[in-house]
Amino acid sequence: MTIVAVNAHAPISSGEIPTSDPRRATDVEQKQQQIITILEELELDAILLQSPENIAWFTTGADLTRAGSNESCAAVFITQDARLIACSNVDANQIFDRSIPGLGFQIKTRPWYEPLSQLIRDLCKGRKVASDTGIESTLNLSERFKSIRITFSDLEGERMRELGKLVSHAVEATARRVERGQTEQEIAGCLSHRLLKHGVTPKRLQVMVDGQSIRYRHWGYGEDRLERYCVISAVGSQNGLHAAATRTVSLGKPPSSFIKSHHLALLMQATGMYFSKPGWAFFDTWNRVKRIYEKYECPDEWQHSDQADIIGYLPAETSILLNSEFTLQPGMATFWHPSVGPAMTGDTILIEEDQTIMITPMEQWPTAKIMVKEHQITLPDILILPDEA
Repeated sequence: MTIVAVNAHAPISSGEIPTSDPRRATDVEQKQQQIITILEELELDAILLQSPENIAWFTTGADLTRAGSNESCAAVFITQDARLIACSNVDANQIFDRSIPGLGFQIKTRPWYEPLSQLIRDLCKGRKVASDTGIESTLNLSERFKSIRITFSDLEGERMRELGKLVSHAVEATARRVERGQTEQEIAGCLSHRLLKHGVTPKRLQVMVDGQSIRYRHWGYGEDRLERYCVISAVGSQNGLHAAATRTVSLGKPPSSFIKSHHLALLMQATGMYFSKPGWAFFDTWNRVKRIYEKYECPDEWQHSDQADIIGYLPAETSILLNSEFTLQPGMATFWHPSVGPAMTGDTILIEEDQTIMITPMEQWPTAKIMVKEHQITLPDILILPDEA
């Protein structure tokens, strides 16, 4: 086992490198204290993190996966007084220079041709260790880490707001430029380009033309061509966090039946957003939405698709279930995405102590005013483009 430095004169700890982001460094220190609390509570020597979402949380944004993979190429090992990255010699420089500069991490490596599991085994040997995977017979704390990471720090909340703006901007800019005859794939390509050029990684793209989602509620995109209207949705990731937005565009006035379905979906979304209150169980919030489905004579529509997710370091940390006792708390984010027939709507909200904030705002986009309990909620309506056919 060796500790790798970037060059002959480089420090062995990223903590010796001046950080360009003091707030991130402070955030990591606060998370180290959360880990120390767990170590003391469970009388542990160390905690091992391998899941990308938990590594991104602990490092406040580091992506230790390789391009094209969903698995981390490294692990984070945390004790009372140290935090280190375990990885291969191939990944060490990039991680040290780009992912964790000035954040107080050490790096331990093995040659690329030796399994990372052996380095992890060496770190755990003779220690009482918990992890987020249960590897090497360690105590599996995956559920506990999820409960910790879904409540954002102030810095994470700010990053979520910025990410939400970037995602909604990309979706809306793509929608404003659709043309008759474009395939869903072509539109998805334009959307992906707009996200990537702003440093947002596309995690899920949906382009559903002319009622595609009636049959396939989780449709991505395909070869079908746009003729009348289109629903465009994206989940994008930056600094490990995720935000999502959905918009609808029509070439000329859409069918009245589609307009009705869209406005019903907006009503469900507004209800869900309004009742996403701190201290409420997801089940209680859902019951309010379910009653609206019943009130507007589409009582079975909700059964065709899931309705909302807690969103954060995963696109769906926790989903609404009929009997879910999951409790909403300040600092959490929720992606409401109800659908009615061919229509689907969706925006990300951040739950605060005294209000909920939609963090995927509209820009140059028509709006609909929805009243919920005498409270007006402004949501994105259908963008109607000139029909040049």
